[in-house]
Amino acid sequence: MESEDTKKIQEMKTDLNLLLECLKYQMDNPFSQKEALVTIHSICQQNSNAGVYFREIGGLMFVRNLAKSSEHSMVKEAALYTLGAVAEQNGTGQTLVRETGCITVLTQLFRTVLSKYELNLSDKNVFQSYQLWSSVCSTLCVCVNNPQNDENQMLCCSLFPHANDWLINCITPEVIRPVCSFIGLTLANNTFVQKYFISVGGLDVLSQVLVQLESDSHKTVSSAKLAVVVTKTVDACIADNPTFGVILSKYQIVSKLLTLLLHESLDSGEKFSIILTLGHCTEDCEENQYDLFKNNGLPLMIQALTESQSEELNKAATFVLHNCKKITEKLCLSLGEYSFDENEKQLEDINMKEKNLEEYWKKAKEILHRIEQLEREGNEALFASCFNYTSCIAVGKSLNSRNFSKLLHSCPYQCDRHKVIVEAEDRYKSELRKSLICNKKILLTPRRRRQLSSESTTSGGIKKRRIRKNFTKEEVNYLFNGVKKMGNHWNLILWSFPFQQGRKAVDLAHKYHKLTKGSKHEAP
Repeated sequence: MESEDTKKIQEMKTDLNLLLECLKYQMDNPFSQKEALVTIHSICQQNSNAGVYFREIGGLMFVRNLAKSSEHSMVKEAALYTLGAVAEQNGTGQTLVRETGCITVLTQLFRTVLSKYELNLSDKNVFQSYQLWSSVCSTLCVCVNNPQNDENQMLCCSLFPHANDWLINCITPEVIRPVCSFIGLTLANNTFVQKYFISVGGLDVLSQVLVQLESDSHKTVSSAKLAVVVTKTVDACIADNPTFGVILSKYQIVSKLLTLLLHESLDSGEKFSIILTLGHCTEDCEENQYDLFKNNGLPLMIQALTESQSEELNKAATFVLHNCKKITEKLCLSLGEYSFDENEKQLEDINMKEKNLEEYWKKAKEILHRIEQLEREGNEALFASCFNYTSCIAVGKSLNSRNFSKLLHSCPYQCDRHKVIVEAEDRYKSELRKSLICNKKILLTPRRRRQLSSESTTSGGIKKRRIRKNFTKEEVNYLFNGVKKMGNHWNLILWSFPFQQGRKAVDLAHKYHKLTKGSKHEAP
């Protein structure tokens, strides 16, 4: 008797054969062809093996020819849509798109389908052309991404000047979203394509669009959402080339991003994208670091750390603060230099230009002290408790596991979080005392504590060990990049890169020393 899985596979093959025959014998019926293509797309999306079988029976080649030769726009659109689904998650499909010349046809359609920058989507003909153009954009995205395809990226980067023209002349969601998706995926993780995009003025165009959308975001929520889309594209351009951040300083992009970050309509995911872009902007550009200080950026990062429950957002905010350590030190040294009598006039001039800058410098020095303290402690829990501006506890003292509880109990300015911690600790101690009295077990010596611990383990509980997770190739790269940029500050490296959940700072330290030990394990 055939298994259930075998029956489903056979049914899938039968359906695809019938649909392919329908495409071939319904050449004069565009509506039937469109329905057949949409159904094929649905089957291939639900079952990865369906895409492989459809290619084996010649379906992919037929759909490709249909997209090139059909006179009906709805059929062209559906054919391109189906090609994208079949090629997705498949490098062979991407190669076929390139070798058969399909990608050349797609780039030509991208240039010619829409001829006017002013879109009147209420016009039926314009709307049909726009739908085809949008499908072309989506298909090009699939051709270069998932998996990333360097050769197709090189072919598609020829469309950057045309994409720039669309961004400049038509700042609408219908154009911005597909164009930004195409640009972002085409230049992602490809430094050569990124440099070419910048050479044709792409980053300047994105900056100008972002400035305009941020200005409009005070009037409409849609402009704020659209500004985040452009922000993600900017980040894709500079993530691997932080030195390009200096281009953004010409347009005061850091101040625009900080203003956008305060928009009430944005969710945590959108705020994460903005903060991550700020991190890449300030990674290797003192001009942007300085703008972050001037525009009240540090308090915003600290507020994000203390209020957000998102681990990824906290890592991004920590990344920004770490980037600003060097400029903080430089600004603090500048305060000392200008205190001499012979430079008094220069100091007065600086104070005239930047009234509140000294206050920011002092705050920056305090922040730097706290960051270094957290690095020494190496305690993630302490980060959330102490890294704030409430002076909730005496941060001047050296905190550790022994005096932390005492400081919390003695502090007269406890925040809500610390009150909860104190109450929970007191309640636990009270219950522990009652339990010890009832069991007539009094812990007097370390030896007695070890004996009791041994008894409790053997009587019932088997202590669970943490599940071991091998380091992936990406994590090893994160580790060496982190050490290169931050030294042996394992907590900062852990916060700054997307390691697997459950990974700890000590894991990174052990792994790094293991990899660098001996001549056979050199850093990549």
